[in-house]
Amino acid sequence: MSDSGREEEAPDVLCEMENVQGLVDALTAVRWKRHQDAVLELSEHGIVLIVEESGCLQAKVYLKRELFIRYDYKARGRPRFGVSLGLFVDCLNAFSVPGQSSVIQIQYPGPDMQVLLKSVDSLDASVCAEIRTRIPDTVAWDYNFEPAGTNPLTFTVKSASLKEAIEDLEWPGSSIQITLEPDPPSVTLRAEGHGDLQIDFMYYVNSDLLVAFQCDHHTSFKYKYKFLRATTSNMPNSVIKENRGSKLSIGRGGMLKVQHLVSIAKPSVSHPYVDSVGYQQQGRIAHIEFFVKPEEGDD
Repeated sequence: MSDSGREEEAPDVLCEMENVQGLVDALTAVRWKRHQDAVLELSEHGIVLIVEESGCLQAKVYLKRELFIRYDYKARGRPRFGVSLGLFVDCLNAFSVPGQSSVIQIQYPGPDMQVLLKSVDSLDASVCAEIRTRIPDTVAWDYNFEPAGTNPLTFTVKSASLKEAIEDLEWPGSSIQITLEPDPPSVTLRAEGHGDLQIDFMYYVNSDLLVAFQCDHHTSFKYKYKFLRATTSNMPNSVIKENRGSKLSIGRGGMLKVQHLVSIAKPSVSHPYVDSVGYQQQGRIAHIEFFVKPEEGDD
């Protein structure tokens, strides 16, 4: 009786999304190593995927309910469960057809508390997958990001330029020092190894690269290179191609927040007028946030 009763219950969440490749891009952006676990949190507002390492690096992918063409939420509270991020991405890839907008249905939980994936837009064949879930081992650490003072310390760099700069500063086991100066307004990334390498973004000189800047006092913190590189190492090609701006903010105690935007729009535009006026564009963006704890700071 209990099993049949469970099958008749509505799942906690049943949702459908049009562009599987966009979802794959967003999740791949926070995959910085081969074997990586993730925690999914469900709510009436959407789905949040969280990954972290060593209590020093955390990433979140926000999939707001507006991203989905269907989002039925029946749970009480906010269910959370763990999955293998690599397995999740690989399964989603199986539903992605290059150049086509495929619709995928995601359901949780299944009869054995698994995630169920199903293609729903093909009349010829249906692809299904089941992903086993587990109880998360730990609770995600509280990054507690707060502004450093009354005015925020933020700057926005073209995503492709940020990725290139961090890759150019590679020294195994080294740290990257990020310095903000209000006068002249500039951002400096500096690495030390068998010498030192420095990259400067001058706000008024490189306005096509450093597209926004806000800082009212000297600020400088160091971050482990491997953690800083993880924030851009798997940046999707779609982000590089569109060359959106990635926003970086330094909070209290030197906590670094790196934000990217990944498009979940369909690969082919079926309603050019609707898209031309910007309708629903807000709902077609997945927000990605990385939080990196500083190694040390001189503030």
